[in-house]
Amino acid sequence: MPQTNARLTDLKWHKRQQTISLHFADGTEGTLPAEFLRVFSPSAEVRGHGGGEAMLVIGKEQVKIVAIEPVGRYAVKLVFDDGHDSGLYDWNTLHDFCLNKDAMWQRYNLLIKDLLADNQSD
Repeated sequence: MPQTNARLTDLKWHKRQQTISLHFADGTEGTLPAEFLRVFSPSAEVRGHGGGEAMLVIGKEQVKIVAIEPVGRYAVKLVFDDGHDSGLYDWNTLHDFCLNKDAMWQRYNLLIKDLLADNQSD
């Protein structure tokens, strides 16, 4: 269950590795790569407008974060070199990403595999 009051204590942007490292007050920590952050963007464009179907974002293996902008005391806006900049990554979302990154990646890779298999069978 996602935390509803996560408190970020540290965020470091590792430009060369294209990752961000996060530390939270409850001891949760994680390192998230740019590709992960891009394909799981919390933007309406990716998640689906008004509860619509989420978009499967592919081909972002080389995407780079070009800017990180603070939004109040609750979120950051990530700007990517592909022009995507519409998602606000609040602390609860980032906390959830740190806790569930491996399962999310596994699910994402299965979807990609299924998509490729469907395209080859057509």
